[in-house]
This record gives sequence, structure tokens and C-alpha cells, in this order.
Amino acid sequence: MAIREILLVPNPQLKQVSEPVERVDDDTRALMDDMLETMYDAPGIGLAAIQVGVPLRIIVMDLAGKDEEPKPQYFINPEILEDVEELLPWEEGCLSVPDYYEEVERPGRVKIRYLDYHGKQITEWAEDLYAVCIQHEMDHLNGVLFIDHLSRLKRQRAIRKVQKAARDKALEAAE
Repeated sequence: MAIREILLVPNPQLKQVSEPVERVDDDTRALMDDMLETMYDAPGIGLAAIQVGVPLRIIVMDLAGKDEEPKPQYFINPEILEDVEELLPWEEGCLSVPDYYEEVERPGRVKIRYLDYHGKQITEWAEDLYAVCIQHEMDHLNGVLFIDHLSRLKRQRAIRKVQKAARDKALEAAE
């Protein structure tokens, strides 16, 4: 397993639509293992393959609390089959937009279908944080960031903040 670099806004790769996974094999599982290690290291609760520069429809998540055993989840070719009309406001953040948080409204319950770590098809309902997180990560697979759900002003502010932090980090490293 290896920790991979997480792409940051405004990297154009983050706007790329990811391709379906043809078959779940050892290479797919190795990628998911790397993604999980990268997500834990960041730290975060969800990561899409495109965020590490791989344009495949793969997501890893772990919604376990700080004092709980890790509960990694793997989603290959996920799709939303159904959702509820009731929207749930949730403060979201993103590893590709570090240290920036804003409230986004999404359906609070969605029915999803995906392949798991071993290629087994799963269909289930996701609610609350699970629903919010899977929709956030699925947006990445379609080239959409959570800041794309915000006003243009807030989106530009988030991008500028990330760019300034990257410049400051580069200057620090050069000293």
C-alpha cells in the first residue's frame, strides 16, 4: 500500500468524468487499498479515485467515529437508483479543497447500487451522513466538486484559499 498525492483545486483533472471499472481484480483492489491509506493519512472520510489522478469510478469511505474500529467501505461503479425529496443540509469539506467547509443540501436518503471490494453487487439505502458522503464522492466521479454547489463568490473564495495555502507551503519549503 502507498499514500498517493491528492489533487487540489483548481487542477483540471478533478473536472474529468471517470470511466466505469471493467472488472474487479487485484489491480483494482490495490488501488482501493492505496486510496484508503491516503484517505486515512489526510485524514478524511471519503475519497474518489479521480482525487488521486485515476479517472475510474471507484470510491472508498470510512464513517467510523474517532473512538471506533475502522469500517472501510469500497464502491465500484456506484449509482443512485432512487432518492427522497427531503433535502438534508450538511456542512461539507473535501480533501481536494482542504480547510474549507460550507453547508450543502442533498437528499437525506438515497438507494445505491455498487460493486464491493470483491466485485459483489450490493443494493442498499444510505441515510444521513452516509447518504451525504456517497453523493459527495459520486459527484467527484462526474467531475463535480462540492464547491460547485455554492455561489460563484464562495467557490472562487475557496479556490483562492487553497491556492494561497499551496503558495505559502511552497515558499516555506524553499526557505
